[in-house]
Amino acid sequence: MMAEASGLTSDTPAHTVDAFHRGRFWLVQPRTGHRAGMDAMMLAAAVSSGFSGRLADFGAGAGAAGLAVLSRCPEAQVVLVERSTEMAGFATTTLAHPGNAHLGNRASVLTADVTLSGRARTQAGLADNSFDFVIMNPPFNAAQDRATPDPLRRQAHVMDDGLFESWIRSAAAVAKPRGGLAVIARPEQLGDLLYALSGRFGDAEMLAVHPRPEAAAIRIVVRAALGARGKLSIRPPLMLHGQTGDGPSERTEMINNGLASLFGD
Repeated sequence: MMAEASGLTSDTPAHTVDAFHRGRFWLVQPRTGHRAGMDAMMLAAAVSSGFSGRLADFGAGAGAAGLAVLSRCPEAQVVLVERSTEMAGFATTTLAHPGNAHLGNRASVLTADVTLSGRARTQAGLADNSFDFVIMNPPFNAAQDRATPDPLRRQAHVMDDGLFESWIRSAAAVAKPRGGLAVIARPEQLGDLLYALSGRFGDAEMLAVHPRPEAAAIRIVVRAALGARGKLSIRPPLMLHGQTGDGPSERTEMINNGLASLFGD
C-alpha cells in the first residue's frame, strides 16, 4: 500500500519517513518488511562520484540506493526498477516527499520484473542499450533458509534459482557498451556472481565488507564494465567498525552519509 500524501513527512503505523545522507534525501518505507540500510548506501557508493548518465536501480525497493546515487552525483538520472507494486508505490511516494524536490526531476519509477528476457523485458520498459550504469541488490537468502512470514521481506530477501544469471543477463542487455554494473551480495554467492558476469562484464573489482578487522566478511561488492576483458582485482576491504566494534569507522560514516565512494573514485 502506498503511503498517503498527508503522511509524507511523518511516520504512520504503516510506514516510516527516514533521513539519509544527513537529510539530503528522505525515504518513505514500510514500517515492517524490507527496510533500507547500510547495504543500499554501500551499493550506491560503488558508483563513481563523478558519474553522469542514466542509471537503473534493479530491485530498488523504496528507492534508497538510487536516490543515494542522485545525492552524490548531481549529473545522474535514475530509474528505480521494482517488481513489487507495493514497493514501487513506496518509491513513488518517496519521490513525492518535499525533501526530495531537488531530486525528483532526475528520478522515475518503473514497475517491472528484471528477470524478464527479450521482447517481454523491452515491453516492460527496459530497453536495450539504454543505461550507462546498473546497480543491484538481489535477494540474498537461499530458499531453504529460515523463511520470513512477511511477504515483502520474503520477496526482497529470498533468492530463486538462477537469480544472478537472470538479473545480470538483463543488466547486460540494458547497459550501453562499457556501461557499469555494481552488485552487493553475500560472500558465499561470489562463485555464482562471477559465473554470471563471465562473458558479459569484465575489469571487475571486488571489495569485501567486514564488521570489524578480525571478523569474516559479511558482504561483497563487485563492480565491472560491460564488454571489458580485464581480470578480477581485489580492493582493500571496508571495515564497518574498529577493533573494539564500538561505533562505525570513519570510512563507514563517510560512505553511509554520501561523502565518499566505495572504490575511491
